[in-house]
Amino acid sequence: MQPIINILEKYQIDKQNIVLYGRYLAKIKPILKQPAKNKKLILVTAISPTPAGEGKTTVSIGLNDALNKLGKKSIVALREPSMGPIFGVKGGANGGGKAQVIPKDDIDLHLTGDFHAITAANNLISACIDNHIYWGNKLGIDLNNIVWRRVLDVNDRALRQIEVTIDPKRNFKYHTGFDITAASELMAIFCLANNLKELKDRINKIIVAYTKSKKPIYLKDLNISGAIIKILQNALWPNVVQSLEGNMCLIHGGPFANIAHGCNSLFATKTAMNIADYVVTEAGFGSDLGGEKFFDIVCNNGKLCPNAVILVTSIRSLKMHGNDGVEKLQKNNINPLLKGINNLKQHIRNIQNFNVPLLIAINQFDSDTPKELETLEIFLTQNHVPYSFTTLFINGSRGAIDLAKKTIALTNQKSNFKPAYKLIDKLVDKINKIVTQCYGASGVDYSPQAKTKLKQFNNTKTWICIAKTPLTFSDNPKQIIIDKPFRIFIKDLILANGANFIIVMAGNVFRMPGLPKVPAASHM
Repeated sequence: MQPIINILEKYQIDKQNIVLYGRYLAKIKPILKQPAKNKKLILVTAISPTPAGEGKTTVSIGLNDALNKLGKKSIVALREPSMGPIFGVKGGANGGGKAQVIPKDDIDLHLTGDFHAITAANNLISACIDNHIYWGNKLGIDLNNIVWRRVLDVNDRALRQIEVTIDPKRNFKYHTGFDITAASELMAIFCLANNLKELKDRINKIIVAYTKSKKPIYLKDLNISGAIIKILQNALWPNVVQSLEGNMCLIHGGPFANIAHGCNSLFATKTAMNIADYVVTEAGFGSDLGGEKFFDIVCNNGKLCPNAVILVTSIRSLKMHGNDGVEKLQKNNINPLLKGINNLKQHIRNIQNFNVPLLIAINQFDSDTPKELETLEIFLTQNHVPYSFTTLFINGSRGAIDLAKKTIALTNQKSNFKPAYKLIDKLVDKINKIVTQCYGASGVDYSPQAKTKLKQFNNTKTWICIAKTPLTFSDNPKQIIIDKPFRIFIKDLILANGANFIIVMAGNVFRMPGLPKVPAASHM
């Protein structure tokens, strides 16, 4: 591992724009001007995730290394991993094998403290709301309509619903709960702001509560936005780490595209695009969740046009989508592979609907048989979908040279990027377009509560952020194989006014995950 200053010098970063966090970590002053049109933005997304793994982050890092190996000036911009899943059900978000970013433990656990800053700022808002009520409630906040929730960067299902007692003598109490930090509105604002002024404006527009007459109470009414900015000021500089091959990686912003928008910050993406000619970024989970939100929320907010999309898949994951168990993945098994290809088909349709040049990255494993690889190759060839076999886990950039060459050619094609919906569309139409186009569902059903919110938010010109299980196109995590028409059930709508999107809660998803029966924390 090289000193991080060496990596920054390689990319000709002025030392005055760097803050070192020890020998191997740094923060870089964001460059927020709109990137030149000749800069290439490459999105890496994937099919629906499985326990077998697809390797989206591994491909992102390996592709960036391969682009640099070919003499291109390239940076990869990734999301910071949440500690919740690391101590719960999965590892970090560093890639794997010879295509990963380091130092791993620092990246996985705290990094430079951005998540803690966002958590502290978020919970200061909650404390100030309660304090305002305690000292007379001049704003007339309705205790039964406080919509701002606390956050924590751990998985803790017991905190989903809590009762807060402000003053037991006056019976000042209300029901609220915790979300995980990555799913907070403050994290979304942190990631979607284009500059400091916009960040301040968005924070001031946060709706924290309502009066009994349904008048919104904004964060600006509490007069604490200056304090929130102060807490976040160091976190706003993107974090710099390195790949195993000594190439630059910016890590900034939160994950969880199933319960948040799941992309790294515009501060990091634009900084990378102002330094390098090629920028590889990733969107959480599949094209139906992270990919769609990157196109519809991030690109629209940042006025960015993606030049290419790399859709990651593997024989193992496709077989699991065809109902092949983990224990059978080592065997040649064509039938589940053919069934699983249906999942890939929908993801291909998703990207094609957005009119961005597409390339399939097939992440190879030792267990892949020649017949299975041939079957997938025949499907892609017959459907005129370009693809590349990669072995970057084992071979690093050498295993992604073909992918990099094809990506370069792809970025030279014209991107006719077209979002799934327009901001001015009716709320119900926006939701319906995502559900039918990106999930392949036949329609939407709403709970009584969601129907009420539809009327309440009907004229709100916002983007849509659907919270749904990532394991399938359905809202039922057990319905992996989609072999008949299905509908999406919406249980609630939540307005994130500062982020300028409405969170659409589908199925039985929670914005505070729980730990599994045997959490990763128990065997570290």
